[in-house]
Amino acid sequence: MAQGISPSAIDLTEAPAARPVGAAGGSWPGGKSAWVMVFMLFLAGVLSVIDRAALNILVDPVRADIGIGDEQIGLLQGLAFGLFYAFMGLPMGLLADRVSRRNLIVAGIALWSVATIGSGLAQTFGWLFTARLMVGLGEAALGPAAISLIADLFSPAQRGRPISFYMMGQGLANGIAISLTGLLVTAAGAGAFLGVPVIGHLVPWRIVFVVFGAGGLVVAVGLLAFTREPARQVQAATGAAARMPGAAEAAYFWRNRGVLLPLYFGFATCFTVAYGASAWAPTMLLRGYGADAAFLGKWLGPLSILFSAIGPLIGGTILDRSMRSGRTMARFAILSIAPVFALPSVLAVLAGELHLATVLVASSNAVFSVIGTVMFATLQSVVPPRMRGSAIALTLVLNTIIGATLGPLMVASVTERVLHDPALVGWSIAVVCTPFLLIGAALYALAGHTMRRAAARGDSECAGLLSSGAN
Repeated sequence: MAQGISPSAIDLTEAPAARPVGAAGGSWPGGKSAWVMVFMLFLAGVLSVIDRAALNILVDPVRADIGIGDEQIGLLQGLAFGLFYAFMGLPMGLLADRVSRRNLIVAGIALWSVATIGSGLAQTFGWLFTARLMVGLGEAALGPAAISLIADLFSPAQRGRPISFYMMGQGLANGIAISLTGLLVTAAGAGAFLGVPVIGHLVPWRIVFVVFGAGGLVVAVGLLAFTREPARQVQAATGAAARMPGAAEAAYFWRNRGVLLPLYFGFATCFTVAYGASAWAPTMLLRGYGADAAFLGKWLGPLSILFSAIGPLIGGTILDRSMRSGRTMARFAILSIAPVFALPSVLAVLAGELHLATVLVASSNAVFSVIGTVMFATLQSVVPPRMRGSAIALTLVLNTIIGATLGPLMVASVTERVLHDPALVGWSIAVVCTPFLLIGAALYALAGHTMRRAAARGDSECAGLLSSGAN
């Protein structure tokens, strides 16, 4: 099924040689070919989230078919996906700084797509857990390589919109997953797939996973056919002593820990909410407000898409304008204020009416898209170009260990062990997520304060790179 694009068949060593940076505006390719790459990365980002988000809509059918509880679902949503995704994140980031990033992404897509198909065929909790592990391993390649590619395709002053477009795909994917899952479940329940080879005999939730996995294989082929690896923007150093892979990156992070630690942990704390709330909010609407899959597909999906489209556009536009006006520190104000706007979404259990609760749940997509867009663009500006892949990879590691692993599981544990009522999952979301949003905002404010002090003293590499605008 993955013929011609299996990881073992792809040569990851044919990365073009790096080149020195020339005059401002003349070193980055830009143009049509660059945007073709961004569009393909957008599609890959959409599918990477769809493969994860589908499970959030199918909680109760999977529970009934496999015979498991909420906490085991929480493990599938978090730990199963996150284990390889977290621990392979940094190696993938280091690899993205050294090999063909396009081919690395193609290999990752092929792996996670086959694993998604395997999820749909799983007969036991162990089988499904293993399939989700492989999804996480494949998806660990995408983030570091994609952001690094964009940074080598566009100059710093032009980077906000392509990064926001790529991020918008991952934001839109949650709504797309909800709508497509609702549509596929409804169609399968009506017998639309009867007689179709491979999937005709499967129950609806299994059909969803197989269809989404097959779509990923199509995107992998498209990346191979329509894109090529760009040259890196920095000439590799010559004559330097060989160092252990990752040593230079670790040394840089340690020297600039006053800025980078609150920056990274602020992101991870906010995305504990993003993962935890998005994992269980559809189930809250189903259990607490009496919605069904068709309602989620008709209302929550399109609303999530709408808010997800708005968020990155706002974040990218504000970021580009602040760069052009010389207000390089404005990004920290955006990051420290944005989490507060997600509070209504995690308190949707108080809405009292299904449609209002749905709007509130969907609104968080805009907030987290803004945070992700501004955060990724900031990281690309505060680390040396040779570390772009590993800088993004570290966010994936921390977001997964802290956010993806703990968020869904904490919500499930509060529901099962504290509230003892599956219908009260909305209150679990509120109890777990509200303090995390406030902590995330405080950490971002601390990062901004530290950066401003470091810039005033002139003793921070991060502040120097950000203020120069040449990265």
